[in-house]
Amino acid sequence: MQFDDDADLDTSEVQDVRGSRIPGGRATVGGGIAGVIALVLGLLFGVGPDQLGLTSDGPDAAATASSAGQVQESCLKGRDANSREDCRTVAVVNSVQDFWRQEFQRQDMPYEGARTVLFSQRVGTACGSATSAVGPFYCPGDRKVYLDLGFFDDLRTKFGSSGGPFAQAYVVAHEYGHHVQNLTGALGRSRDGRPGENSDAVKTELQADCYAGVWAHHATTTDGPAGRPLITELTRADVRDGLDAAAAVGDDRIQQRYQGRVAPESWTHGSAAQRQQWFSTGLRTGDMTRCDTFA
Repeated sequence: MQFDDDADLDTSEVQDVRGSRIPGGRATVGGGIAGVIALVLGLLFGVGPDQLGLTSDGPDAAATASSAGQVQESCLKGRDANSREDCRTVAVVNSVQDFWRQEFQRQDMPYEGARTVLFSQRVGTACGSATSAVGPFYCPGDRKVYLDLGFFDDLRTKFGSSGGPFAQAYVVAHEYGHHVQNLTGALGRSRDGRPGENSDAVKTELQADCYAGVWAHHATTTDGPAGRPLITELTRADVRDGLDAAAAVGDDRIQQRYQGRVAPESWTHGSAAQRQQWFSTGLRTGDMTRCDTFA
């Protein structure tokens, strides 16, 4: 995945609070298997940590601004995204939101942007406070995506993904798929709390995978503010990395890896094959109407 070296990055779409002190912070996630279970529950789940039982703080536990301002100071151009992981995240957020703004406009619908918050170890949100063990998540309460960049190392070391820049982009695009669901009203269907291979929770996650694929289909043709695409190249190898990441976080893969058995009745995200299938559907068609996993 290659970005236009001379393109301007919009750092206003990313809030960098890494290294900040967070008010509250009473959420605890145990180590060992408890931490793994929390990570599995929270991983790309699309809901805040309060719904995972990992918090006792409310909306007042808001993330504080980072005095360091690493992203705002260092992520200015596409060339920065080609060399730095945090700047790459900024660029992917920009590209994803450029696409969805244009797609919503094409369908005569309003699009309200969502910021990504980069944090380390612990963060406060409108959905409560959470630790990094929860994994990336979208909080509908404040319409923000929360991401500890250390998760990308976990994606390789704990989940066996091949990794790579586009695997990371898939994770970000999936979370923004949940934002799209929030704007369209589909996200609410995941909140009945019931797991299982045919649950609404699984269907919600698979639709977010499909939306990530829809963005990927258009990634190299969606114009940014400068009138040209921010992403200039997406190779077959990139796509393979994305598909591999989707499979790595399938419920069956995670359960087999950490429990030694597969229990479909407890699924919340879908199998590796399903996640690849729906990401591929979006990637192949580029059409969000083909992402009706609830049908």
